[in-house]
Order: sequence, then C-alpha cells, then structure tokens
Amino acid sequence: MRIFLYKVLYFLFYTTSLLPWWLFYKISDFCFLVVYYVLGYRKEVVTDNLRQAFPEKSWKEIKVIRRKFYRFMCDMFLENIKQLTISKKEMQKRFVVTNPEVLDKMHMSPKSGIILAGHYGSFEWSNSMEIDKPYQFVAAYKPVRNAYFNDLVVKNRAKYGAEVVPSKEVLRYVIGKERKEKGQRFYGLVADQSPSDVKKDTLFLSFMGRKVPVFTGGEFLARKFDMHICYMKVGRKKRGFYEAEIVMIEEEVTEGEKFSATKKYFEILESQIKEKPELYLWSHKRWKNAI
Repeated sequence: MRIFLYKVLYFLFYTTSLLPWWLFYKISDFCFLVVYYVLGYRKEVVTDNLRQAFPEKSWKEIKVIRRKFYRFMCDMFLENIKQLTISKKEMQKRFVVTNPEVLDKMHMSPKSGIILAGHYGSFEWSNSMEIDKPYQFVAAYKPVRNAYFNDLVVKNRAKYGAEVVPSKEVLRYVIGKERKEKGQRFYGLVADQSPSDVKKDTLFLSFMGRKVPVFTGGEFLARKFDMHICYMKVGRKKRGFYEAEIVMIEEEVTEGEKFSATKKYFEILESQIKEKPELYLWSHKRWKNAI
C-alpha cells in the first residue's frame, strides 16, 4: 500500500514540477485557499505561536502575518517539489549567495565550518549553494517515516552534491570525519527546533521573548574541532527568488565565551524573524518547552 501511494504521489509531484512557473504558482494559490480556509491546517498552533512571539501586536496584525505565512508555506512546499526537475542554471538564478567570498575564504583555510540556519525562508533550497563549487557540503535532515518518501527527500537534498545525514547521527558523523581528515567541509545545521529531551544541563535562552531550551551541538562541534561558525541568512527577493547572506558568527570560536556563538545565532535569527515574520515556519510548536 505504501509503495502504491508513493508512486501515485510521486507521479503527481513530478508532473507538477514540470509546469511553467506562472501555472505552478496558480496551483500554490489554490493550495493556500484549501489549506487556510477549508482545512485550517494547524491554525491554532500558528496563531498561538504568533501571539506568544508578538504579544505587542493587535489581533488584526496577527491575522495579517498568519495569512501571509500560509501563502509562503504553500509556495515553499511547492518549490520543494519543483526541485525535482529544476535545472542547475535555473536554480543558480533563483537561489543566490550574495557574499560567496566568505565561503571561499573559509574553504581556503585548513578548518571546516559550521553553517547554522533557521526554519526561515527557503532553507530547503540552501543545499544548492554547492552548485559548481569545490565545497563539500554536509546537510543534516530529519528522516521521514515512509522509507520511499525518505529516499526521495534524501535524493532531492543531495541533488547538487551534498552529503545528507540523519540529524540524530550528525554528531557521530562529524566527529568521525574530522578525526580522520580535518577541514574542507561545511556542515549545515538547522538549529532552532525545540529539543524533545530537556535535561538539567540543557541551555535555555531568550528567543522571541520566551525562555526556551536550545540545541548547542553546532557550537560544541565548532569548539571541539576549532571550526568557523556562521549563519546562513536567507531572504526572499520576490516569489521564487531567494538571496542568502553568510554572516560570520565566530572565526575563532575557541577564544569566545562558552555558548556565545549559540547566543549570537539566536539573536540574528530573532532579528530576521521580526523583520519579516511571515517567512518563518510557525506551524511547529516552537515554545512547547518554554519557561
């Protein structure tokens, strides 16, 4: 049954990905109407997240942000499907790193780099930054339960040469790689999720006005192997076109105060969210373990 469902959906996804952009976004507009007005997909979660993040905003303002978010969420989902057939040339036009010299400089050094990102903008398309570059990019991802769809996700994210590693195996993977052959890699981590296992020594930081538990694995690895640590600040120029700025957090992380890089990461992400909140993924329970 699972393989049958996979084949049917894959056919639909692949066919949709071949459509011209104008028609492609018409489908996204239709999906928005269904998801927002008919299904009300996670509307309570989104609304609660927005109210907690922006207590100073009126109900009218919250509704405007919520509506814009759902429009963007549908675009992003469809754009992930578009990646099945989009050409390298087309992707290079639609996802641009504005300051590639920062990546080049890190690549020329003997160190590897940690590239932190948030669930903001087209974080899925960020794997394309490796197109026609000598970088070895390693991307962490959360596996999908259905094995067939999981293989599709991995294939899509590795399309431009990235190595794709399950998030639970990242620490062990990086330690193994860096011990054998240190340097010359970029490890991409989306680190703004809420840890499911909160312990006594879990770090809590202020994020969007709430104290929340945070992952510190990126900084841990950067300190352990003396890596650069930076933030990929992805923004949307217009529908279907994104720009990413590489913001250096710390070049010499071992010289900084413990957790300083993690704190800077959340400060940058929070600033970006406040600037254009509709591009953040509000459909997950970001503050479920907040205090």
